[in-house]
Amino acid sequence: MATSNGIQVESVFFPPSVKPPGAANTLFLMGAGVRRLNIQGNIVKVTAVGVYLEDKAIQSLGVKWKGKTAKELMDSDEFFSDVVTGPFEKLTQITMLVPINGKHFSETSSQLWVEIWKENGTYTDADAATVDKYLEVFKDENFSPGDSILLATSPVGSLTINFMKDGIVSEAPIVVLKNEKSALTTLEGVIGKNGVSPEAKQSLATRFTNSVN
Repeated sequence: MATSNGIQVESVFFPPSVKPPGAANTLFLMGAGVRRLNIQGNIVKVTAVGVYLEDKAIQSLGVKWKGKTAKELMDSDEFFSDVVTGPFEKLTQITMLVPINGKHFSETSSQLWVEIWKENGTYTDADAATVDKYLEVFKDENFSPGDSILLATSPVGSLTINFMKDGIVSEAPIVVLKNEKSALTTLEGVIGKNGVSPEAKQSLATRFTNSVN
């Protein structure tokens, strides 16, 4: 994979490759950027977000998207949808730039899941149980600047959650959610049509173009 360089986002350095606990393969950095929120009228940089993909993602996506410019990819919701749903491993690393309460984080992100699923008419009792399990994981957690939430998505549609605190990643997964929709919606929330980090999307489009063309 040609994307051999890491990316610095504010105070956070995303290395060029990682192997998440429990993952079968090494994943390579495809994009990173900052997430901003409007807090009481002030634009605040709250997290740095990195997106890692399995090496075979380049070949898989290249069949359809080789030859496109980064701008063409940025303008294509379909491209980012193909990244989200592609048959390869993905990892989203969310690193705190400010202190974040885990309960608030999980409530906000799971609320987005439910809104999307209800809008699509796919929300089920099983999804409600997944959300409850997800909220339970975060309810007593607090994250300091530099701490990370690691969200790994497998091709079989499970979401594995780990935390990294003080530079140490838990060896065993915090939880594995065997719910394909939660896995897909997590990454969609970052790089999808209304993704929270346009910078990460731009970075991913540029690095993909440089890798495949």
